[in-house]
Amino acid sequence: MILDRFRIDGQTAIVTGAGRGLGAAIAVAFAEAGADLVIAARTEAQLAEVAAQIEATGRRAHVVVADLSDADACAALAQTAVDQFGRLDIVVNNVGGAMPRPLLNTSPADMAEAFAFNVGNAHALVTAAVPLMLDTAGGGSIINITSAVGRLPGRAFAAYGTAKAALAHYTRIAAMDLNPRIRVNAIAPGSIRTSALEIVASNDVFRSELEAKTPLHAIGEPEDIAAAALYLASPAGKYVTGKVLEVDGGLIAPNLDIPIPDL
Repeated sequence: MILDRFRIDGQTAIVTGAGRGLGAAIAVAFAEAGADLVIAARTEAQLAEVAAQIEATGRRAHVVVADLSDADACAALAQTAVDQFGRLDIVVNNVGGAMPRPLLNTSPADMAEAFAFNVGNAHALVTAAVPLMLDTAGGGSIINITSAVGRLPGRAFAAYGTAKAALAHYTRIAAMDLNPRIRVNAIAPGSIRTSALEIVASNDVFRSELEAKTPLHAIGEPEDIAAAALYLASPAGKYVTGKVLEVDGGLIAPNLDIPIPDL
């Protein structure tokens, strides 16, 4: 059965930024497909809710409350997974972000912080995880969450867009270095209905603009990203590595203009 190829029964996955939004949806989807989860974020109450959803599927969840802007905290998750569940098969680097700012208001420190948070911390977890994945599972899958703005130029995204573009290319390079036993891929979401988009999506004018400028005329759901992650993590995606899967409603240009005046 083709659906059997989407099962990850008995595997262990780490998902960062799993307290809400994309991370929470990915973690629950993995549990529904048979995996045990180490979920990490800063807010314990949110993680507890996600853990309850995971355990309702019959799988196990281990909660790690940590500041994932700290590379050492990210790296420590790898050993935690092995200590708790005896193996590590899947890593999802979902934590990241940076506030939009006009280019001339973006300092070198802003750029460095965005790069460290979005790329450096992902690298810290990857380098800690890969030896354990090889030792306990013989291989595995790594998935990095990038963004459509890492590909599409839009105003105010100098730091965030550049960092996400770097993460996409890091994905390609890591895949080459880690072939053939570790597959490394990325997902580049477009406008997804999460708390990060809540201010825009709750405004009728902004939401209409988003929808009109998206070829599928809709805002995505977290489950759209979770489904893509499951494909890349599972045997269904076993012949895919070094790729960025664009789950963005068909975007070929930014779908929301941030009102920054011309020079």
